[in-house]
Amino acid sequence: MEQIRFLLAIALSFLVLLVWQNYFIEKPPNQPDEYSEQESSGVTDVQKGSDNQENLLLADKKQPQQKIEVLKNEQPSTKTAREIIVQTPLFEAKISERGAAINSITLFGYKTTLSEDSAFMNLIDLENAGTALISFKNNVIPDLDKVLYDAQISHSKIEVTTPKELQFIYKLPQGIRIIKNYFFDPTSYMIGLTVVIENPTDFPIGDQLQVSIRSQVPENVGGYIFEGPALHLNGHLEEINLDDIEDSGIHNGTISWAAIEDRYFASAVLPLDAQENIQAHIWLENQIIQVDLQMPHANIEPQKQRLYNFSLFFGPKSLELLNGLENNFHEIINFGWFDIIARPCLYLMNLIYQIIPNYGIAIILLTLLIKILFWPLGNKSYESMNQMRKLQPRMKELQEKFKDDRQKMNQELMNLYRVYKVNPLGGCIPMLLQIPVFIALYRMLYQAIELRHAPFFLWINDLSAPDRLFQFEGYIPLMQEPYGIPVLTIIMGGTMFLQQKMSPPPGDPSQAKMMMFLPVFFTFIFINFPAGLVLYWLINNVASILQQYYVNKKNE
Repeated sequence: MEQIRFLLAIALSFLVLLVWQNYFIEKPPNQPDEYSEQESSGVTDVQKGSDNQENLLLADKKQPQQKIEVLKNEQPSTKTAREIIVQTPLFEAKISERGAAINSITLFGYKTTLSEDSAFMNLIDLENAGTALISFKNNVIPDLDKVLYDAQISHSKIEVTTPKELQFIYKLPQGIRIIKNYFFDPTSYMIGLTVVIENPTDFPIGDQLQVSIRSQVPENVGGYIFEGPALHLNGHLEEINLDDIEDSGIHNGTISWAAIEDRYFASAVLPLDAQENIQAHIWLENQIIQVDLQMPHANIEPQKQRLYNFSLFFGPKSLELLNGLENNFHEIINFGWFDIIARPCLYLMNLIYQIIPNYGIAIILLTLLIKILFWPLGNKSYESMNQMRKLQPRMKELQEKFKDDRQKMNQELMNLYRVYKVNPLGGCIPMLLQIPVFIALYRMLYQAIELRHAPFFLWINDLSAPDRLFQFEGYIPLMQEPYGIPVLTIIMGGTMFLQQKMSPPPGDPSQAKMMMFLPVFFTFIFINFPAGLVLYWLINNVASILQQYYVNKKNE
C-alpha cells in the first residue's frame, strides 16, 4: 500500500507539474548632463565620459578599469545601409546602419546540433529591423528604428581583442543628433549601449525613449519550463506566457531588466541608470516577440543633451556567467517553487564536473550523495514496509472475514496495526518528503545548459536529449523524434518493476493491476525526457533497491 501511495504521489506530481506549466503559469550614480567628446587621439579613458561608463563597458564589475579604442573615422558617403561585423572570442554580431540594429548574434561556444559540421547558434536571426532598437514612445522624433545611421568606421569588420566602441550617428535637418554607442568586451556576453540625444535647437524635446529587443518565438513553447518574455519587476521575476501577451497590458514600476528567453539562451536589456518608473510593453506578431522598455518621460532642453545607459545581454543562461552581472540578472534562471533546492544541486553537479569532467558521472555521484542524505528516511520507510509485508497474511484474513462490512474491516485493521505497533503511513511519509527534491532535480536537469550536448558514454551523446539507440526512420506513437530504442528508459522501467516486486503486494486486486501498470506508465512518461533526468531516476531506483534489500535482510 505504501509503495502504491508513493508511486501515485510521484505520478500525481508529474501531472500537476505538466498541467501547471501548460495552463496556470502566466505566459548606479545619477546620469550626467553632458556627453563628453572623444579625444582627437582616438583613445578615451572609461572615466572621462561619466561615472557610469565603467558599468557600460565592463560586464563584470570586478574587472579593472580599461581604456577603449574608439573606432571613429570619417562618415561614409554611401547611402546604402552597411552591415558591420563585430567579432569577439565569444560571439559575432552583425550590426546594420539601418536603425543601428543588431541583426544577428552568433555564439561560437554553442552549436545548433551535435553534428560536427553544424552551424553555430544564432540567437537573433531576423529578416528585418533586427534588435536593440531605439525609438520615442510618442514619436517626437519619428522612425528612429528605421532611419539610416552613419557608422563611424571606414571598414566593415572589427576584431575585439580589447574593449572597443562602435558609434552610429543619425542627424536631423534641425541639427538634432541621435548617437548610439555599442561597447564590446572580449570576455563578456554583455554589450554596453549608450544613447545620446543632442538638442542644439531653441525648443525642448519631451518624450519617453524606449529600447526594444526582438526575437523569434522559441521552438517547442509549452513544454516543461518557461520560454518567452520575462521581466524583473519590483524585485520579482515576472514570466509572461505567449497566450497571455495581449492581456498582460503595460507593466509599470521598478524594472531591473527585460528579456526574451528560451530553454538555454536569453536576449535582455538592462537599464543602468535609475530603474524606477519604467514601463514595459510586450508584443507578439508574426512569430516575433518584441519587448519595449520605456524610460521615464524627460525633457531635453534647448542647447542640452541627455545620456541613457544600458547593457545588452545575448548569451547562455549559465549561473557561472550570470552571477557576476548587475541588476539581479541571475534570477532569469528560475527553477520554480523548489529553486532553493535546485540551485545548490546545480552548483554541486558543476563542482563534481570540475573533478571528473563527465556530466553523466556527475549526475550519478550527485544522485548517490542525495540518496545518502536521505538514507535515514529511506531506512524508516523500508522498515515500515517490511513490517507491513509480515502482516500481509493477517490482513488478508481480516479482509476476507469482513469483506461485506468495510467499516468493521477498517476497525480490525487499525487494531492490528496498533497491536503490532505498525504505522500504515510509515513507508509513505518519508518518501513523500523526497518529492520536492525530485521535482527540483527534474527542473534543474531539464534546463541546465551545462547538459546541452554533453556526452555520457556510448550512444548517450547528449544528456539534454532523449536517449536513442539505433536511430531509424519511421514513426513510433508517443515518441518524439528522433526515433530509436530508448535503452536507458527501458532499463529504468525494469528497475521500477523490480522495486514493485520487492514491495508488499496489495490486497486489493484493482490495486495490484495498478501496480503492474505503473512501471509501464512511468516508462512512457520518461521516453521523451532528457537522458540526464532518466539517468538520475535510474540510479536513484538502483540505490533504493539495494537499500531496501539491505533493510529486508536485516529484519528477517
